[in-house]
Amino acid sequence: MRQHRWQIQLAVLLILLSSVLYAIHFAIFEDTHHIFIYLLGDIAFVPIEVLLVSLVVHRALSLREQRSKMEKLNMVIGMFFSELGTEFLAYLSDFDPHADEIRKDLQVRDDWSSAMFNSMTTRLACYEHSVDITRPDLEKLRDMLSDKRDLLLRLIENPQLLEHDDFTDLLWAVFHLAEELNHRRRMSDLPDSDLEHITGDIKRAYSSISCQWLSYMRHLKNNYPYLFSLAMRTNPFDKSASPIVT
Repeated sequence: MRQHRWQIQLAVLLILLSSVLYAIHFAIFEDTHHIFIYLLGDIAFVPIEVLLVSLVVHRALSLREQRSKMEKLNMVIGMFFSELGTEFLAYLSDFDPHADEIRKDLQVRDDWSSAMFNSMTTRLACYEHSVDITRPDLEKLRDMLSDKRDLLLRLIENPQLLEHDDFTDLLWAVFHLAEELNHRRRMSDLPDSDLEHITGDIKRAYSSISCQWLSYMRHLKNNYPYLFSLAMRTNPFDKSASPIVT
């Protein structure tokens, strides 16, 4: 109640001020007919004013604010892929025994249309991401994620990520995998049951990050061609990728 007290006081003050002005108008001109004509006209315009403010102006401002938030959010996502995501995704895809099924189709180029991005998004969502746990160096993977622990913590604490549930889920999946690996001092003698558990954590992170990577590539193509050019040349699904322009 205390928080809204000033609003109530302001409303009462404005009503009193309006009454005083109408009283002054009557005292000078003594014309109630003229006062009520304009009063009724002003009241009749209120619904239209509410319509304009709430549906048109408010919506325009909301869309502008939403675009601003998404722009800042995409900067955060870009930092993630620049610092960790691209390397992490490339490492996991190298140990996906079925990755050849999608590698060729994920060679994103500057002539990709929105329909092509939509098609590949659907395909990635249906693709069964898998990792041969006997192939990757789990200690190397652990060190890779451990080195970026501070980055992951800063990103998770970023309030802007509340606007993007999918990316938040990705961060939690990667952070959980890092935590699991950090709690294992030796990787060489893990039982099969534990390896199966870690495989599930890796697959969760792998599936989430591949979809987010494609969405980020779409954003770069539509908004930042120069960043998109570098992203194409460092495509984590392209084994021959090189940042060198040839």
